Amino acid sequence: MDDVRRICALAVASVVLATSESFAGGDPKGVRNLASRSDLPQGKGLAARYAGDHGIAADPAVIFADDFEKDRRWDSERNAKGEVLHYVSCSSEAPFLGRRTLRVTATLGKNTGGGLTKWFPSSSTVFIRFYVKFDRQCDYLHHFVTLRANKSLKGKGKWSGFGGAGIKPRGDERFSTALEPWGNWARWPPPGRWHFYSYWHTMAQSRDGKYWGNSFAPADQPNIVRGRWICAEFMLKHNTPGKPDGEQAFWIDGILRGHWKGINWRKSPTLWANALTLETYVTGRWTKNKVNIVFFDNVVIATQYIGPVR
Repeated sequence: MDDVRRICALAVASVVLATSESFAGGDPKGVRNLASRSDLPQGKGLAARYAGDHGIAADPAVIFADDFEKDRRWDSERNAKGEVLHYVSCSSEAPFLGRRTLRVTATLGKNTGGGLTKWFPSSSTVFIRFYVKFDRQCDYLHHFVTLRANKSLKGKGKWSGFGGAGIKPRGDERFSTALEPWGNWARWPPPGRWHFYSYWHTMAQSRDGKYWGNSFAPADQPNIVRGRWICAEFMLKHNTPGKPDGEQAFWIDGILRGHWKGINWRKSPTLWANALTLETYVTGRWTKNKVNIVFFDNVVIATQYIGPVR
């Protein structure tokens, strides 16, 4: 009986450790991924109330929504020579996404891709949902959809969360997390598998002495399928400044794939995740295909779980 109690106590302790300790290096192997026992919602979310997302922008929980049916509602764009971002007709395979979609074309030797950025009034917990389709010839991508924390929504402070690659944040000027396809050093077929690529003030140092984004990845998940629409959603819960009680999670097609707790995102109470960048960014390091196309549609930022389009 004592042995049984001892085993149970160790099991409980390991769960507590996994859910409460501060992250300082991400979770590239998914050993602290709580998705299998998480109480976060899955499947239908607030989007289930709005067929085709029509009217979803007026929902009290929605901060921002864009289905690309009209002119862009974003604050900044990176569109080299007007050759990267285009509205195109949405294919008949997904009529629920409307008539138009955003196409992002990254061409090696000509540009690094591009995208759109939206600053928004944040919340203690933020959910980002978007639809994405990778062209059947799309190769590995260097960076993707990123949520950034900035000092403010105005002036120089709104840019404090941009840049800083390879540099550890101080905790009062920026942090960021990106939901990205990752190729695992070309071990997985392009564009790879989903993971978080995150910067924050208690992150781990890289082998080269710099501080590159730390990875959070499920231990087991399927390869991303090219040529079909995917519903991707991720969540960030702000921590109490200076305390490791922050979280992040992501869903693919309404299925919770990753959930991590114990993240000390910030030290300052005025630092909020308040800028979303929707982009395709490529470099010649892993990307070998010259033209790489990604389609985006039905982007929603909200204070609660959104779920797939009805």
